[in-house]
Amino acid sequence: RAADQGHLDAQCTYAICFRDGTGVPQDHTEAARLFRMAGDRDHVEAQYEMALILANGEGAPQDHAESTRYFRLAADQGHTDAQYNLAKNLHEGVGVRLNFGEAARYFRL
Repeated sequence: RAADQGHLDAQCTYAICFRDGTGVPQDHTEAARLFRMAGDRDHVEAQYEMALILANGEGAPQDHAESTRYFRLAADQGHTDAQYNLAKNLHEGVGVRLNFGEAARYFRL
């Protein structure tokens, strides 16, 4: 109920339940919907999870550029795993133009 009323932590937690099939039937599409809703309202963990979904194409079509955008949103809020993944994408040119300088900056964070 709290997730339906826009509570960000509840949306993220409920999305994890759908992703993992914990207490509800597993539904990657619903997980992606909830992660996107919370992530678009600056929930850092939801941004990271949405980036993973988009990188892997599980629950939403694979989209490396959009995945990198979500990694950047979470990275800029201090999410260390997002910082690493963003740096890797920048270093390898996945979903973004190669940028060794920016990659190095995120690897150092």
